[in-house]
Amino acid sequence: MVVIRLSRGGSKGRPFFNIVVSDKRERRDGRFIERLGFYNPTAKDNEESIRIAQDRLTYWKGVGAQPSLTVLRLIKQAAAAAPKAA
Repeated sequence: MVVIRLSRGGSKGRPFFNIVVSDKRERRDGRFIERLGFYNPTAKDNEESIRIAQDRLTYWKGVGAQPSLTVLRLIKQAAAAAPKAA
């Protein structure tokens, strides 16, 4: 099964997460198929805290990839924060 989940990076006390598509059997920080974006929980006011490639996310969900609960929450958060196109 293919999943969309977070892969941890950064250093101790300064977490940084990549949003990746990987096989469920792989380790959390192991091999992945594609990187879709990132999440920085410690971003300052003037820094970007989340970025997701919506076109690739739509593709992977269309072919059956299952997002984790945390990634679902982040997708909703990114959609709410995105500026509305006219």
